Amino acid sequence: MRDELQLESFGYQQELKRSFTLFGMIGFAFSVLTCWTALGGSLVVGILAGGPPVIIWGWLGVCAGSMCVAYSFAEICSAYPIAGGQYSWVAMLAPPKLARGMSYVCGWFLVIGFLSAGAANGFIGADFVLGLAQLANPSYTIERWHTCLVAYLVLIIAALVNIYGRHLLEKMGRIMIIFNLLSFVVVIVVVLAMDDHKQDARFVFKDFQNFTGFPNSYAGLLGLLQSAFGMTGCECFSEQYSGTCSNTRIDDATAHMTEELADAKRDAPKAIIWAVWIGTVTGFFFLIALCFCITDINTAATSATGVPLIQIIYDATNSLAATLALTICITIIALVSLAFLFAQSSRVVFSFARDNGLPFSSFFKKVDKKRHVPTASILLVLVINMALMSIYFGSITGFNTVLAISTEGFYLSYIMPLVTRIWRRISSNAEYQQKDLVGGEYSLGRAGMIVNILGLLYLAFTCITFNFPSTYPVNSEDMNYTSAAVGVCIVIALVTWFTTGRRQYTGPETGTILDLAAQERRERVAESISGVVAGKRDD
Repeated sequence: MRDELQLESFGYQQELKRSFTLFGMIGFAFSVLTCWTALGGSLVVGILAGGPPVIIWGWLGVCAGSMCVAYSFAEICSAYPIAGGQYSWVAMLAPPKLARGMSYVCGWFLVIGFLSAGAANGFIGADFVLGLAQLANPSYTIERWHTCLVAYLVLIIAALVNIYGRHLLEKMGRIMIIFNLLSFVVVIVVVLAMDDHKQDARFVFKDFQNFTGFPNSYAGLLGLLQSAFGMTGCECFSEQYSGTCSNTRIDDATAHMTEELADAKRDAPKAIIWAVWIGTVTGFFFLIALCFCITDINTAATSATGVPLIQIIYDATNSLAATLALTICITIIALVSLAFLFAQSSRVVFSFARDNGLPFSSFFKKVDKKRHVPTASILLVLVINMALMSIYFGSITGFNTVLAISTEGFYLSYIMPLVTRIWRRISSNAEYQQKDLVGGEYSLGRAGMIVNILGLLYLAFTCITFNFPSTYPVNSEDMNYTSAAVGVCIVIALVTWFTTGRRQYTGPETGTILDLAAQERRERVAESISGVVAGKRDD
């Protein structure tokens, strides 16, 4: 009941079913983040740009920055548990005169990021499936159109799971966190036990190496960036995509599922923080194990499977059966992650449509009353993901641009809530400050300002470095088009704001937030008065 009252205080009705438990949500969030498999994908580029020491020690720095963002988000999410996540938080935290506009722009960054990320994750799932096929049948050659068709298939399956199996998502979350962690342990134990030609500790922890063609300082920065890709959930497996981030979230999975989580004010922050901590620990030990087992990085980068991680496991185990078994585990994780990503993406689209932020919002905000899912939003996510995936048919460079749009869309949507949070903290307007995070059950206390600033600085650093090219010499095919992607995001947001958004966009209700205790008292008083009046009438 309290969750429903909380949602009503933002101006929304409870339409989605609150079926997620804390454990199920942690599993859901970690399965989307899944740092250790993501690091396996981006490892090749990092090895060439600074080597294992840069990646391993850089991972600790990246995790520290990501933790600051996660703890900041946990505090905000506790006060404002809405499916819109970042753009809803901006509406709550920004100065009233700027709140609608800033929230709208943030919403478009977020929507664009999610609609682009699905195409990238569909590619990842297809890459693993085809990599398994090539590993089992070495004479098979993977073609670009094979990847597209398999990606279409896994995208359709993910959409169907979300439409007809919504009730299974919570169970899948609980199962997947156990399966994910068991797979992590099994992969590490098997590759370390079977590898009889391990690298020495100096290679793993000390020796700097640079094969990029760039100066050492720049190469080290690129190597550090690969660690950032791992914490954001990036999985770069094909040599055509080395250095390109494809699934770029720190952990906002929980934020967009809060309207389906029981006791969201209390449990949403725990799920956010636990997912990042588990990702930090698993990622660190996976990096060390994998770096000890690398035999030939060039062979891995040009593997016929199209997935360097598969080649690294095969070189370490020298066993087709073991490699197939371990890769199947990782493939399952990747495919389930796509289904969970669809759930996130559709909730963001539904929420933004509910606030009249999209064209045809009245259609996309509809919720199936029987299944309790936003079916129209799920289908929109599917259609756009398939359309973006089709770009791969014609141009690898064009598809890389799609991935860049996803990268910057997410990170800009992460930055805006922290900017407005810090803005509110330092504001001289007492009334504006007084409404800060009212009703939240999780607080950073006095450390909050420092954590917010460190998180913002980390995000600013990654946003800037995501624009750097990762190969030398730089040409039209290897150019990093992330900066152009930022321009695309901004143009879409501004054009839609001036054409429809400024007239139609509502955003969450901010005028009556968030004194639920007072609201409950008013309701009890009203019920008491009604009972007294009814009693007098009976007399």
